[in-house]
Amino acid sequence: MRTLNWLWRGLLFFVLFAFALNNQHVVELKWFMGYRWQAPMVFIALGTFALGCVTGVLAMVPSWWKHRREARNRALILPAPVGKPFTPGPFDSGPATRSGPPTLPAELPFPPDMPAPRKPAK
Repeated sequence: MRTLNWLWRGLLFFVLFAFALNNQHVVELKWFMGYRWQAPMVFIALGTFALGCVTGVLAMVPSWWKHRREARNRALILPAPVGKPFTPGPFDSGPATRSGPPTLPAELPFPPDMPAPRKPAK
C-alpha cells in the first residue's frame, strides 16, 4: 500500500511539473480601472490555488472555534475522576516502582490501532 501511495504521489508531481513546463508563457491579468499585471501562467495558477486554500481554511475557522468552545465547556461540566489514592506498601519504594509504561487491559472492546466503531444512525 505504501508503494501505491508513493507511486500516486510521484505521478501527481510529474503531472503538475509537466503542467508547469507547458505553461511558461506570460499571461496578462486585467484588473479594474485599467490596472494590468503580467506574470507566468504557472504563478497565476499557483496563486489561485493558494488563495482557494486560504479561503477554505478561513471559512472553517468559526466552526473550529465553536467545536473547541463546546469541548472546553464539556470538560468543565464533567466531574473530576475519582480514584483510590496510591499508598505504598511495605515493599514499595514509592513512585519509582510505578514508573513503567502504561499497560492496556487484557481485553479491549475494539483493536487499539482502529478507531472505535460508530453507533448506527437512527
